[in-house]
Amino acid sequence: MRQLIHDRGFYKTFAALTLSLALQNLLTYSVNLADNLMIGQYSQQAMSAVSLCNQFQFFLQMLVTGVAEGVIVLGAQYWGKNKLAPIRDIIGVGLRFGLAIASVMFFLALTIPDTLLQAINNDPVITEEATKYLRIVCFTYLLFTLTHTLTASLRSIGVVKVGYVLSFSTLCINITLNYCLIYGNLGFPELGIQGAAIATLTSRIVELGIIICFLSWKEKTLHLSVNNLLHIDTSFIHDYIHVALPLLITQATWGIAQIVQTAIIGHLEDASSAIAANAIAVLVFQIISVVGYGAASAAAILTGKAVGIGDLLLLKRQTITFQLIFGALGVLTGLGIYSSTDLVLNFYPTLTPETREIAVQFIAVMAITSVGTCYQMASDVGIIRAGGSPSFSMKNNTIFMWGIVIPAALISAFICKLPAVAVFFFLKSDQLLKAPVIFYYTNSYKWIRKVTRE
Repeated sequence: MRQLIHDRGFYKTFAALTLSLALQNLLTYSVNLADNLMIGQYSQQAMSAVSLCNQFQFFLQMLVTGVAEGVIVLGAQYWGKNKLAPIRDIIGVGLRFGLAIASVMFFLALTIPDTLLQAINNDPVITEEATKYLRIVCFTYLLFTLTHTLTASLRSIGVVKVGYVLSFSTLCINITLNYCLIYGNLGFPELGIQGAAIATLTSRIVELGIIICFLSWKEKTLHLSVNNLLHIDTSFIHDYIHVALPLLITQATWGIAQIVQTAIIGHLEDASSAIAANAIAVLVFQIISVVGYGAASAAAILTGKAVGIGDLLLLKRQTITFQLIFGALGVLTGLGIYSSTDLVLNFYPTLTPETREIAVQFIAVMAITSVGTCYQMASDVGIIRAGGSPSFSMKNNTIFMWGIVIPAALISAFICKLPAVAVFFFLKSDQLLKAPVIFYYTNSYKWIRKVTRE
C-alpha cells in the first residue's frame, strides 16, 4: 500500500480528466448508437450496411488516433517541462500527417466504394445499401480528422472540456436530422440510409466550426492560429516521426485487422445475422467501456507529464496505482456489459430470432474479454506508449493480432466450420492473451524514455 499514490489532489485530477474524457467518449459513441438504433428500426439490412461503412470510419479513426497520440506523447512531456512553444509546431506536424491520410481514404471511398465493400461482405443487397451511405459519409473524413486531431492535441495540456461540448452538439444534431431524414418526419423527404449519412455529414461540419471558434476566442494557453499551424519549425518533423511512426503502424495494423475481422464475419454462412449481431455487441462494449478508455487517456496525460518532469519515484507510484484502477474498471465493465444484454436487444425490434440469439452470444464474449481489454489496453496506452515506448506496443499488438488472432479465426471459420460465437471469441481473444505480457513489461519500467529535446 505504501507504493500507491496517497495524494488526494492526484486522484481529483485523475478523476476529473477520466470523467471528462469518458463523457466525451460516451457522447461520441452515442452518436453511433443513435445511428445504429434509428437505422436499425428502419431495417436490419440498412443497419448491417451502416455497420460495414463504419469499418472504414473506424480505420480512419485508428490512424488519426495514432497521429494524435504522437502529438499527446510529445506535447505532454513538453508540458511537464513547462515548454509550450514546441507543442504548436508538433500539432502543426500532426495535422499534416492526418490530413494526408484522410485525403487518401476520401478518394478511395468516393471513387471505388463498391469494390471496398465487396471485399468485406458477400451480400449484394447490403453492398448496394452501403454504397449509398459511403458515397456521402466519406466527405466527413477530412472534417473529422481536423476536429479530432485538434481536440486530442489539447489534451496534452489538460484541456478536455471542449471535447464533450463537440460530442454533445454532434449527438443532438445527428438525432434530430436522423429523425427527419431517415423516416421523412416534419415535412422532410424519407431518405433512409442516405438520410443518416447526410445527418452525420452535417454534424461533422458543425463540430469543426465549434473547435475553430474555441481556438479563436477561448483557448488562452497555446494561442493556436491558422498562421502558426501553417508556419512551423520543420525540424520537429523528425522528432514527431520518431514517436508517431510506431503509433501509426500500431493503429494501422489494428485498423486493418478490424476490417479483416469484419470480412471474416461477413463471409460466414449466415453473414447478414452475424454482421448485425457484431455491430450490436461492439457498440454495447463501446458505450459501457467509456470510463476505461477515459482512464487510459487520463493516465497518458499524467504519465507523459511525470516523464517530462523527471520524477521517477512519482512515475512508479502512479504506474502501480493506475494498474489497480484499470483492473477494477475491467471487472465492472464486464459485469455491466453482461447485465445489459436484454435491455439493449429490446431496442432492436426488427432483429430476426437467429440474429438475436447470435447477438446474445457475442455480447457474452465481449463481457468476458473486456476485463482484459480494460487492463492491458489502458496500461499500453496510458503508461507504456505515454512513457515513451510506442515501439513495444507496435510489436506486441502486431504479433498477437496477425500471428495468433487472425490465423485462429480463419481456421475456426473456414476450415473447422465452427459456430459464429466461437469465431467471434477467437477474434477477441488477444484482449486476454496480451494481459500477462503487458503486466510484465509495465512493471519492468523499461518503457520510461524522454522523447523531448533537452
